[in-house]
Amino acid sequence: MAKVVIDPVTRIEGHLKIEVEVENGVVKDAWSSGTMYRGFEQLIQGKDPRDAIRITQRVCGVCNTIHGMSSVFAVDNAFGVTVPDNGRIIRNLIFASDWLADHPLHFYHLAALDYIDIMAVASYAGNDPALLKVKDKIVSLVKANDTYPLTPRYEPDAFVIKDPEVVTTAVSHYLEALEMRKLGHEMLALWGGRAPFFQNVVVGGVGIRPTVARIAEFTWRFEQLASWLENTYVADVVALGTGPLKPIHDLKVGLGVSNFLGYGAFDEKKSGDIKNRFFRSGVIDNLDLKNIKDLDPSKITEDVKYSYYKSASGLKPAVGKTDPDPKKADAYSFIKSPRYDGKPHEGGPLARMLMQQDPGFMELAGKIGVWPSAVARHAARAYETKMLIGQIRVWLDQLAKNINGEVCDDKALPMDAREGMGITDAPRSANGHWVSIDKGKVTNYQIVNASGWNFGPRDDKGVRGPVEEAIVGAPVPDPTNPTNVVRVVRSFDPCLACSVHIIEPTTNEILKFKVT
Repeated sequence: MAKVVIDPVTRIEGHLKIEVEVENGVVKDAWSSGTMYRGFEQLIQGKDPRDAIRITQRVCGVCNTIHGMSSVFAVDNAFGVTVPDNGRIIRNLIFASDWLADHPLHFYHLAALDYIDIMAVASYAGNDPALLKVKDKIVSLVKANDTYPLTPRYEPDAFVIKDPEVVTTAVSHYLEALEMRKLGHEMLALWGGRAPFFQNVVVGGVGIRPTVARIAEFTWRFEQLASWLENTYVADVVALGTGPLKPIHDLKVGLGVSNFLGYGAFDEKKSGDIKNRFFRSGVIDNLDLKNIKDLDPSKITEDVKYSYYKSASGLKPAVGKTDPDPKKADAYSFIKSPRYDGKPHEGGPLARMLMQQDPGFMELAGKIGVWPSAVARHAARAYETKMLIGQIRVWLDQLAKNINGEVCDDKALPMDAREGMGITDAPRSANGHWVSIDKGKVTNYQIVNASGWNFGPRDDKGVRGPVEEAIVGAPVPDPTNPTNVVRVVRSFDPCLACSVHIIEPTTNEILKFKVT
């Protein structure tokens, strides 16, 4: 048996270590470790709760918008404000802009290099001027020994795409995605005031009014991005997922826990109402798609037996504690173990699309196979992008028809003791904030972040978290080239470039490899 340690996993946001045991070419066990303590919950103690909306955006360099939205939902809920329709719609446009920028980032810049042999570009023999330009650029970088960020990489395995035409096209789309991501951030900044770290979302709504000019500026950028997403990004994911990458799906690489959870996203009637969202909230157990249950937030708890915290296990987030104990025996992660009704649940695009059961997605799932996998998660993410594009047009039309409507409930805020919960899906999973307030100050603040649901360690019963379970069973014929491990990890939306340490079982010699 060989033990593979990937530490740190890079091309992700944050600090992650993955350990696996490989026996007879298959992963038999896995551990997911968050290796950095941030402590934002402690930073917010004693502050004005409205400050949390700004502070929590700094939790994550990628999910800043999501944390800001979760925080404002929590504070809205605590103070009992009613967000006007225009405020709700503008929040949706800010949130949706972030999603449209994040999805192609995940596929092209973080995950696609797991599936293509970048060096096949040198063999491109076509006559497309744009692709020839890409070829010349890559070849010149190779000659200069300067191929970052496309390398270093794992060695191509049997599932890697080596067709020069396909690979060169994919690299060209990788480069285009950089410009498209910029458009998404510009869209966000038009309503949010800046990107990252928006400023215009406030308790009760937003601090900006719609104008014909602003709607036009947003729409001009949005339609460019939407066209590229539908005709390039979605088309690439569908073509690759139903074609050259289908064998990975057929092997069920990344199967996971088969339980799914979503808080829902994008309020349709009342801000913060989890029962009326464009992407619905809900729970699926044992992949039973005919029995989707309503989400009950009171069933959310966090175990900490294997996490570096002193607090009791099984606490609900509203009374949770963030008290680190970095020398705790048996612990191996700074991520807690979120559980719903005592069980691990996967969150993210696949969870949302399985709950949504849009006919178009179910048809796509039928073409590749209706079961969780690394490939299925990419397919779900692309399809929900297509759905979101259509809904943004609806919101823009609603905003234009009610352009003079109010954007904020600006009544005086009560300062007595109260609590609030703000939960919403993020592009990668379900994200929640819980706040307790007394005399106008935060007395307790807890974040159950999106990566926690998927990347948390074993719970008190020893049950693996979703990513740990998804890695088990992945084929790793060569322990020095654990490509399928990171394919699974990246499908849940972290990112990477790492050092891998492999213990040779007969000599215990630690072998080191520079890989991505």
